[in-house]
Amino acid sequence: MQLIGLARIGNEPEIRYTKNDDAVLSLSLAYNYGRKGEDGFKPSQWVDGALWGKLAEALQPYLTKGSTVCVTLDDLHVETYEKKDGSSGNKLRGRITSIELTKRDAPEEAPAPKRTAAAEPKRDAMEGFEDDIPF
Repeated sequence: MQLIGLARIGNEPEIRYTKNDDAVLSLSLAYNYGRKGEDGFKPSQWVDGALWGKLAEALQPYLTKGSTVCVTLDDLHVETYEKKDGSSGNKLRGRITSIELTKRDAPEEAPAPKRTAAAEPKRDAMEGFEDDIPF
């Protein structure tokens, strides 16, 4: 199963390394869905994503809590885990195959000023022609 969408990073990403020195960056992603509730917020679906390899190392400084990213997750599955109170819980997990930084949180750029033609006197279309026609 695959999930593609715009998400917010919920926690500071954590990078770890496997025994083979492969980098793994763990991201907690919040996907909004549905309509706003009485509290004024849309509900969120939380997904744990893992980004692997050199891309994980290269992007780690740019992926911060609260930033918005466009993510493609593969191998999406539900994982069961034990909560602190001893009960079991479920979480959605996947492998990040594509991630793009967005400018969603950045202020909009001001439109470029319109270019105006310099005020020049209008010229007669026939100006510069001699009165004498050579033929």
